[in-house]
Formats: sequence, structure tokens, C-alpha cells
Amino acid sequence: MYWVTPRHLAGDDGVLAERIGDTLAGLCWRLWPTARHTLLYVSPDGLCGAEWILAAYPFELGGLPVAWQLSARPHATSVMTERNAYFTTGVPYEALADLLLAIDAREAPDAGFDGPETVINALSAWGWIRDVDRPRTTATDPGLSSSVSLEMLPPLIEDADPRPDLVGWQAWAEPVLGASYLWCASFSASVPNDLVAVFASSLASPVPVPRRTVAKSGEGRLTVVRRS
Repeated sequence: MYWVTPRHLAGDDGVLAERIGDTLAGLCWRLWPTARHTLLYVSPDGLCGAEWILAAYPFELGGLPVAWQLSARPHATSVMTERNAYFTTGVPYEALADLLLAIDAREAPDAGFDGPETVINALSAWGWIRDVDRPRTTATDPGLSSSVSLEMLPPLIEDADPRPDLVGWQAWAEPVLGASYLWCASFSASVPNDLVAVFASSLASPVPVPRRTVAKSGEGRLTVVRRS
């Protein structure tokens, strides 16, 4: 087992489904297999969902298949979700698990009215660099390999707000400029900024994470702190 840093380049160790499934089971979210060969977890109050959709291969972000979709709705009887977040393979499972813990602890899905700076402040606290031209909405890690930015939503990102030209938080890791992405994440426009900040803070955390295998794209950029 290798304990490595930075977290945003650590990859998912090929166990993204298992680790997040364990987190959801620990939170007592109910699990249903679906006819699309996906796994749907629903929170005890019925307002939030987390679905492992890799088998359905719905669409891609940055050329990578979306693996997890998180959703929330205002009422348990609502058919349509209010907001969604999407994560590809390769995303560090610790950041996604911390986000799910924050979602589960949230008393009201529509609570929280923090501005976008709460996301950038969370990254700045761990030494990420604010963009010179967009200091309130974009930050990059010191190694210039990962970014979190408020951008126009990519195609197929669903949100209850029907207005065109919506923006939402986008995050990605590109260890080698111009090469393939390691992972991508997309938050729809209605996802509260404080929840995105939880994901961003965990992503930028300098605390080493355990990995049995190291993503090839992170070779030379990851530091092995210790072995066990």
C-alpha cells in the first residue's frame, strides 16, 4: 500500500464503486439494482440519490465515462430531480465520499446560500492559486495539473432551472497538458456552493491517501509519503 499526495492526482485505485458503495451503506442509504444494470442508492429521507451508472455508459465528460451521478429533489414525491452532479472514473474517492457525508448531514436539501467565493476560499486555504483574470470563480493547484472553475454547463448536465446559458462548477485533472484527463466532475447550476466547497476542500487536502496502484498519468507528479 502506498500513501501518496497530492490527492487530486491519486486516481481511484480501480475501486471507486466499492469505496463509495461502502460509504453509502454506512449512511444507511437503500440500494436497488435497476433494469439498466446500474446501482441506485437512496437516502433515508428519499430526497437524495447516488447512482453508479458506469454500466449504462450514459455520456462522457472530457472523454471519460461518467461513473457516479448524485441527485436531489425537493420532495420525496417529486418525479424530477432539482440538481445533479456527475463524476467520471478516476476521481479520488475520498473527495466524493466527503461530499456524500455532507449531503447526508444536510437537514434541508435547499439550504445554503453561500456565494461562489466559498468554493475558491476552500481551495485557497490549501494553497491553490486563484486565476488572475477570474479570481472569484477559478483556482488551480500549484502544480497546474488540476482546476476547479465556474463554467458554462457541458451538454447533458440536468438541472431544474430551465434557463439557457447556465453556469455550474466544473473540476478536472490534466496531469500532462494536452494529454488525456485523469478525471472530470460537473455540478449542475443549482448545486449549492457550500457542497461544492466540501468536494473542493477534500480534493485539495494535502493529507496522503492510500493506493495499491498509482495512475500512470500521475507518475512523476505523485509523492509517496510512506509504504505499508
